[in-house]
Parts: sequence; structure tokens; C-alpha cells
Amino acid sequence: MCTVCGCGEGKLAGEDHGHHHDHDHAHGHHHHPRGHSHDHSHGHLHFGTGPAGTSVPGLSQSRLIEVETDILARNDALALGNRRVLAALGAYAVNLVSSPGSGKTTLLVKTIEALSATPLAVIEGDQQTENDADRIRATGAPAVQINTGKGCHLDAHMVGNAMDRLALKPGSLLFIENVGNLVCPAAFDLGEDAKVAILSVTEGEDKPLKYPDMFTAASLAILNKTDLAPHCDADLAAYEANLKRVNPAIEILRLSARTGEGMGAWIAWLRARHAAKTLAQTSAKAG
Repeated sequence: MCTVCGCGEGKLAGEDHGHHHDHDHAHGHHHHPRGHSHDHSHGHLHFGTGPAGTSVPGLSQSRLIEVETDILARNDALALGNRRVLAALGAYAVNLVSSPGSGKTTLLVKTIEALSATPLAVIEGDQQTENDADRIRATGAPAVQINTGKGCHLDAHMVGNAMDRLALKPGSLLFIENVGNLVCPAAFDLGEDAKVAILSVTEGEDKPLKYPDMFTAASLAILNKTDLAPHCDADLAAYEANLKRVNPAIEILRLSARTGEGMGAWIAWLRARHAAKTLAQTSAKAG
């Protein structure tokens, strides 16, 4: 059981906590005995109450906090190790997060093509298949696929192993395409320099309000598929207002990976962040 989202994944990859959970209750559903009368008069069930911000049958709020803190502390320690490796290489890592269907992989393919002279590598996260990694490899970029099975997010242990396999070059850009999910990836540090949240304009202007943790954790939000906005009555100003409502400091870019409109601003954002880290690393070595 992952107490961050109740997804059933209660440990970091490769670790065994030595205890078992009742998977029938892993998702935080309450089961009522036959004949129990359900009161639906309020029309709203909220399981995100209490200090832990979630509800799991059989576990108290204090125990949930204890378990979640333990899981995230171990992950953060591994993320720190990843961050040190990246810093030593002067590599800049971007954690791409979104719901399924936002256009992450298409955006990544177009980004790789635009950065053809820059050393880069990709870590792909999906529950199953190597489809996205195959699309990335077709561009000539090295890619490692991570299949998480029932897990709904990447963790720092998975990413560290993938980094070892990639043998990153100094000064690289590392793109981590996380599992399509706007819940758990918000809480798990992978050692990245920035989380970039991608929103398709077809998803609804209230998406940032429904999943505020992700957009609070992100440095940049990309409104993708802007070419479709006129066809689905998307209100881009409302998207941006809601993003700023949950994270006043977030940067926002509008683009269409399919048409190329706005891609220049995204590439400029990457180059500026990458150059700043490379300069900082060079200065640190000189000092």
C-alpha cells in the first residue's frame, strides 16, 4: 500500500519491508456488509481528510503519517544520491509529469529533434510495454524503459538504476518521462532539477484545481495541443489563472508539439536552465 496515493505500492523498488498488506483494501475503499443502508443524500465522499490527507481502513492517521514519512525519507535519501551524480556531471534533469494522453512523448520526440547537437538521454516510465522508449530510440537518443507493473509512479531507486545503465555524458540533459498520473509523482523526488507538468488543452481548465499538489510541485506548466483549443472551446486564460491560483510562482508556456508553435520558448527554457547548471558546476570546480 502506498500511503501517498493508496495505489498498492508500499515500498521502494527493490526493497522488502518484511510485512504484508491486505490488497483488498489497498485503494482505501470502504466495504459495507450486506443490508447496510448507504446514505447518498450529501452526494460527496471525501477521503482526503485528517492529518495524513488520506484514509486507509485499519490504519490510524498517526500510523499513516509514520509509514508515509518512512517511505518518502528513504526515497529522498536515494534522490539525494541521484542529485549528486547529476551535479558531478553538470547534467540537468527534467521530470516530465502529466495525466495520460497529454502528449508527453510527442513533445519529448520533438524536443530531442530540436536539441540534436546536445548530449541527452531519456528514462521512460510506464506500467507496461516499451512503446514510448521505442519511439525515443527511433530519434537516435539513448533510452531506458522502466515498467512499474502496478506501481503508478517512478521512484528514486528506479531512476538511479536507469541512470547507471545510461552512463550519462558530462553536460547532458536527462529527461525522465514519468508514469501518466497526477497524484503520486508529485510526492516522489527523483533527484531531478525541475518537475515540468504538461497539460493538454482538452483536459479541462479545472485540472490544476483538482490536482493541486502536482502543479504546486512543478516549476513549469506546459499547455500542450494549443492547436486544438479553438475546436474544444478551451479557455487558455482560465487554465493559466487556475495554475497561478495553486502555484503563483509557476512558469507557463503555451505550445503545440504537433505544429511546432511555441516550441522555441520551451527549447529556450531548457537551454537557459541547462547552461545555468553547467556554469554553476564549472564555478564550483574552479573554486
